[in-house]
This record gives sequence, structure tokens and C-alpha cells, in this order.
Amino acid sequence: MEILVCVKSVPDTGEEEIELDGNDLDYDELTYVVNEWDNYAVEEAIQIADKVGGNVTVVTVGDEENEDECDEVLRREMAMGAGNAVHLMDEAFEKSDARGVATILKGAVDKGKYDLILTGAQADAGYGAVGGMLAAMLDYPYASLVNKIEAAEGKMTVGREIEGGNTEMNEIELPCVLSIQTGINEPRYVGIKGIRQVSGVDVPQYGAEDLGLDESSVGEGGAKVKRQDYFIPEAGEGAEMIEGSDDEVIDKLIEILKANGGL
Repeated sequence: MEILVCVKSVPDTGEEEIELDGNDLDYDELTYVVNEWDNYAVEEAIQIADKVGGNVTVVTVGDEENEDECDEVLRREMAMGAGNAVHLMDEAFEKSDARGVATILKGAVDKGKYDLILTGAQADAGYGAVGGMLAAMLDYPYASLVNKIEAAEGKMTVGREIEGGNTEMNEIELPCVLSIQTGINEPRYVGIKGIRQVSGVDVPQYGAEDLGLDESSVGEGGAKVKRQDYFIPEAGEGAEMIEGSDDEVIDKLIEILKANGGL
């Protein structure tokens, strides 16, 4: 089975304080890591390949501004167990919206022959839209929020996380696109030794022309969604901070809820 996993480098919000720069983030001093959901997708792909046989390829979209960060993420996932990596890089890709990213990824899918394509459930500013858009462009069946996969010949049984903590089971034919939810597995640890072992592996780069893309369909010019502003909302009024011991806080909270019709 040939599996393609879409991954992305994102700011490490657990380690860095995020600052604003106009209507975007200030990226200059940020540390980058692989998107958490994508990491689970790669682990799941490796486990599927181990069970049924096959190869795992990781792919990311970037431009010259974040070339190093993209390369680091790809090599980390290769150290994790992915056999191949592809870097889709072109100045024309800069400021692509979710639809643009899906268009670029479709170009990569068309260059290969993949039975299964995985994305993280949350990617690209948290829209969670790339997986579904990619599936629609490819005319492949699609499932989101996948937290269980059982592979079989020519099809898969997948569990989806739905409201109320329930799981919905579906049978889906290959080739297909699945967006993976966190918690589906436990991603394996990647050490420095593993990263060093893949440091010299050649990672091919493909631009818009290589993928057969019209540059006007991607990047800022092709974006249907454009950011108007990016700001931290002002703190509202009326908040009451409750202090004291746990019992005192609980008693005060109950009084407030009763006074406001909550109990």
C-alpha cells in the first residue's frame, strides 16, 4: 500500500510567546515543530504499512521563506519511519489559502500513485479544510476526525469521533482521504540519532511548473479567503475573580449561580 501523509511545520506555541506583526504573526523568533495532528497521521501510516506492507511518503507545502522549517519537519518524520519525503516549494505558493494548499497537494498526488492519503484533522490555521477539499478535487471518498482504522484488501473500516463522545464506524473504499484525530495512537519518540541518519537523504522539491499548476490558481492571487486583520480582543468587563480556599470558592460560585438563575 502506498500512503501519502500531508504534514506541516507550525510555531511551537508551547515554548514561545506569540507576538503580532500587523495583520499576521511575528515569525522571526519562533521555533517550529510538526503540526500535532499530522504527527498522529504519520504514526498511523507507519503502523498500517507495517501491518499490510507498503511505503509511507510525507509531503509538505512551503516557499523560500520557510524552506528550512519544512525540511526539518520532513526529516523528522522520515526519522520516525516514513520512507520518502517530498517538498512542494515555490515562491508562487506563498500565502495560499486552504483551497490553494489542497490544489498544490493534488498536483503531488497526481504525480504519484497512492492508495491512501492522510492529513491531520486540524491544519492551516485550524480550518481543518484541506483534507476535505483535497478529497473533493480528487473525487475520492473522505472521512474526517478519524480515530480508528482497520485496513483490509481494497477498503478500510474507519471510526470517526462524533458528538457526545461516540464513535461512528464506516467502511470506505480505496483510494481515499482520511483526516486523523489526535489520540488514535501514541506517536513514537524520535531521537537525535534517527534525525542524523536521514540528514543526508535527498528530498526532491517540486514547484508549480513541475506539478502542472497555473500559478494564478495558488498563492495570494488564487486565494478565495484573505485575512483582513489579526488581533488580540480587548478584555471584556464584568468578570469576577473568586479567591479563597477550594471550599470557599465552591460556596461562592454556588451563590452566584443561584443569584443568576443558574441553579
